Amino acid sequence: MTLSGMTKGLARQGKRAWDAFSGFITVGMLKLLRMIDANSTADFGAFVMRHVGPFLPEHKIGRDNLTKAFPEKSADEIDKILIGVWDNLGRVGGEFAHLDTLWDYDQTRQKRGRILDSDESLARLEVMRNDGKAALIFSAHLSNWELAAIGAQAFGLSTSVLYRRPNLGAVADALIALRAKKMGTLIRAGMDAPIKLMRELEAGQHVALLVDQYNVQGVDVTFFGRKTRANPLIARLARNHECPLYGIRVIRYPGYHYRLDLTDEIAPRRDAEGKIDIEGTMQVITDVIEQWVREYPEQWLWLHRRWR
Repeated sequence: MTLSGMTKGLARQGKRAWDAFSGFITVGMLKLLRMIDANSTADFGAFVMRHVGPFLPEHKIGRDNLTKAFPEKSADEIDKILIGVWDNLGRVGGEFAHLDTLWDYDQTRQKRGRILDSDESLARLEVMRNDGKAALIFSAHLSNWELAAIGAQAFGLSTSVLYRRPNLGAVADALIALRAKKMGTLIRAGMDAPIKLMRELEAGQHVALLVDQYNVQGVDVTFFGRKTRANPLIARLARNHECPLYGIRVIRYPGYHYRLDLTDEIAPRRDAEGKIDIEGTMQVITDVIEQWVREYPEQWLWLHRRWR
């Protein structure tokens, strides 16, 4: 074996060892956090990220994004939103170990838990659950975005969710185990994901996707007045299957409360032949997400490069 081959082999072994160690630590942390109540872990995560976040490279990205999105806001206003972003992200991290227990909505309304009443959304979910139709549901990285799929499943909506698997095997297994308990069918993102999602629609399932991040191979859309690119997968699925389209989000409220918000059915944009227009429909979806973000800017994940 050449020196170069030996070096590469050692590097691979080192990476595997590091991945195994990192996975062991992460899984151990999740187990430890599950021994502490969710409110305390959320508060701790928020405290840490409010103080650590401003020193991370993503803070500069977030400030640049917010300045572009809200040119009318002062530097102090931007800073206040950005601290809120770190606070929310820390809470999401602190809540993650408790994903399978966070949703405590009592449909009899005899006790008050974390989940606030949302009569209109509940009525829409009941219609979706009972109409016998497949549907496409989009969401965004707002509040604790994991709760949108959990809430829909809790209300009896049979759902298949597209997710990205973490690189570390042990971490991925632990996180998937937490999600699978409450989120329905999980479809891993990959080359075969569109085919799997189409099969789920053909079987009458409700398919949910996060659609608010920049996608290099995406279609052009306008977000906060600036051109960016969005993953067109959900619009392509809608074009191929012709099923209803909805948006869903979770809003965070003070006192460890959340509310699920489901839109009315959203009309896609169509071309001259009456078929769903991919780019136009992604713009319709992006407009809905922009409206959500404008309502609660501190609850959206501004820390990735939305405009390139």
